Amino acid sequence: MPRMSTKPDTAALRAEHAAFAQIMRSHNQRLFRTARAILRDDAEAEDALQEAYLQAYRALPEFRGEAALSTWLVRIVANEALGRLRKRARRAQVLPFGAEAGPNPEDAVMDESNDAQPERAAARAQARRLIETRIDALPDSFRAVFVLRAIEELTVEETAAALGIPEPTVRTRFFRARALLREALATELDLGMQDAFGFAGARCDRIVARVLARLETELP
Repeated sequence: MPRMSTKPDTAALRAEHAAFAQIMRSHNQRLFRTARAILRDDAEAEDALQEAYLQAYRALPEFRGEAALSTWLVRIVANEALGRLRKRARRAQVLPFGAEAGPNPEDAVMDESNDAQPERAAARAQARRLIETRIDALPDSFRAVFVLRAIEELTVEETAAALGIPEPTVRTRFFRARALLREALATELDLGMQDAFGFAGARCDRIVARVLARLETELP
């Protein structure tokens, strides 16, 4: 009688890994945004996403399809990110006075715009940075709800299931987050209008110099 091999089938594993890679590519953006909304840190969000995927891979045999796969994955990454947030809070409580909690990584480099006009590309990048900054400034309890509802366009039911909170809480937090964001952006807009079409600095000096130069050459 031939001996049964205890080693996993390499071809089957490769096929399984390839299938999981497709799952990751299909959900990467939504899950990263979820982790990023909770942690407000690009590098830590990537770490949380990686760990969540490993948890999901190990738990796939237990997935029975009672919820959408995307909702199930969001729930896993949200739990991982929230766990990291709690650990961060505990570390902050025991840090000695004046100790550094660690460097804040710079924002990820923006993807280059395909826009042919550099001015429009720069304006879009600036607007995007402003929106991301204001979303980051939302209270912790509002931020994840807003990202899932407004950016990822999950339903109230999906968001509640993903974050493990009641549906009325999702509605309330989303409404308040949207109001706070609009107020913050309106304030930025008001401040920006005060500086619109500015004529100070180098431009002002250039015009004055040109006019004086022409006066010297054109007037007797």
